[in-house]
Amino acid sequence: MILITGGAGFIGSNLQAALVKRGLKTIVVDWLGSDGKWRNLALHPPSRIVNPEDLDDFLRDHPPVEIVYHLGAISSTTAVDGDETWQTNVELSRKLWHWCAARGARFIYASSGATYGDGAAGFDDDPALLDRLRPLNLYGWTKHAFDLAVMRAVTGGERRPPQWVGLKFFNVYGPNEYHKGSMISVVKVKYDEVAAGGPARLFRSDVAGLADGDQRRDFVYVDDVVDVMLWLRDTPQVSGIFNLGTGGSRTYRDLAHAVCDAAGKPRSIEYIDMPERLRGQYQSFTEASIDRLRAAGYAGQFTPLEEGVRRYVQDYLMQANIHR
Repeated sequence: MILITGGAGFIGSNLQAALVKRGLKTIVVDWLGSDGKWRNLALHPPSRIVNPEDLDDFLRDHPPVEIVYHLGAISSTTAVDGDETWQTNVELSRKLWHWCAARGARFIYASSGATYGDGAAGFDDDPALLDRLRPLNLYGWTKHAFDLAVMRAVTGGERRPPQWVGLKFFNVYGPNEYHKGSMISVVKVKYDEVAAGGPARLFRSDVAGLADGDQRRDFVYVDDVVDVMLWLRDTPQVSGIFNLGTGGSRTYRDLAHAVCDAAGKPRSIEYIDMPERLRGQYQSFTEASIDRLRAAGYAGQFTPLEEGVRRYVQDYLMQANIHR
């Protein structure tokens, strides 16, 4: 049995689909709510759905879980409730870490590229460099805090899960993200804009010497993220903290053009001022170093931006059923 926290969410539901396709039994820990989030699971329902508030009772029953994919989190980069974010992103993660260690279950959890802050310390995922990182927001800070806690446990010789992996997700996009509100990917937002007949709207640069549209991110298609997580299940000897991006950054202008092309619309961009709430918290450059992931044995190829955008737009967003 495989447990997926956040399994009805974006990355979680895509992983759930892939595991069910393999014929594996899954338990999803999540809320479905009343906004149609259930559709993320409609084509591949799990064996069981556990509400997060019932997780303690569920774990107390000692279910025979092979591996926990811990993807549930408060993932908003504009989150402001420090107590709630800490309890969800750090204390819940710590609880699951200890449970897996005690039960001999493997543990793969979501960290984030947001832990790198403005990138001044680079994007090297060597755990020895963790202390150099300065996240820009509460979300990134709590993810960083748990990475630090994991490494303290490992280097301090504490009991650990038989396999433990932290994945620093960069800018993931793809189907089943529709419930994410303001945290939905730029690809989906730009598609909605150009599909409505308008231009793709991008933020003006707030960095001196950086042209509008030249902000760069490491955009990674969700299928590639799922492929890495499946590879980790198949490779139980691999543990560590790893970046999960493509290893190459692309400009927002490139992304906007890719969306226009995939949607069959003329390339058109309008630049707008960055909202005040994002200034000082906005990453103008991210690029995952994936050397350690490669050295660990992952040989899969990452989807080029234009191809990933084309698949997402044409295979999902332009179809009657936009869910996977």
